[in-house]
Amino acid sequence: MLASSEAARAVELSERTGTVALEGAIPFLQWGTIIAGALMAAALSLVLIAFGSAIGLAVLSTSATWRDVSPTLTVASGIYLVLTALASFGLGGYVAGRLRERWHPSAPSNVVEFRDGTHGVLGWAIAVVLSGLVIAASVVGVASEAVEPRTSSAATTGEPLIAYELDYLFRAERRPPEIDLTYSRAEAGRILLAATGRQGITADDRAYLVRLVASKTGISPSDAEHRVDTAITGATTAVQKARRSAVILGFSTAASLLLGAAAAWFAASAGGRHRDDVARPASWRWSPF
Repeated sequence: MLASSEAARAVELSERTGTVALEGAIPFLQWGTIIAGALMAAALSLVLIAFGSAIGLAVLSTSATWRDVSPTLTVASGIYLVLTALASFGLGGYVAGRLRERWHPSAPSNVVEFRDGTHGVLGWAIAVVLSGLVIAASVVGVASEAVEPRTSSAATTGEPLIAYELDYLFRAERRPPEIDLTYSRAEAGRILLAATGRQGITADDRAYLVRLVASKTGISPSDAEHRVDTAITGATTAVQKARRSAVILGFSTAASLLLGAAAAWFAASAGGRHRDDVARPASWRWSPF
């Protein structure tokens, strides 16, 4: 009886030793699978974002027609961004969990699931950084192309946000060719942007802007005053739309990233279970009772 007990302990000790040796031989983090999942997530994310831009659900736009975008379309763009994050990071997490090397069958299931989820979240983090760098580079390239035609150092403030209002202010049928409106447009842009604040436009700024428009366009002071009032109203509306869209899309971006992290974790855990050919934990199963 004593011999059988000692034999059982010896077998148990050998199994534990073998498990520890195997777990020590396989590192906790396998960066190859993490990077593979991150690349899959980043690639699918960029494809879906490009597709969304093609069908009018772009997060950023260089076109002036963004002023006509309704709040409903902005919300739809945010929802599409969330769905994009769920799909891309879910795929990346699943790949990271499925490709990871299998541990010993006697390893605790919670440890294995935590390890798989960690691989998915790390893949999510790398994919976010990669996608952010690509998007930032694209935005910088578009911005540089938009600014390149302007060779003067006095660039117009507020364009393209209030470009139409500035065009409307200085519109003229006949203007001497030697007149340079670059600085005047920049100065008017700064005044219009200041007018969109809480305090609104001051009487001095409004009077100065009326005189500036009248002198540069040759129209009467009354017509210049009407143009200034119309431009102030249009600039205020444009800034309010831009702020509202920025809040909605900013919230959608943050929500999509957080949900993407959760999707990467659970997808990596699912990939690990498919790799090990095990059933879901009892806590994950739905029961009507």
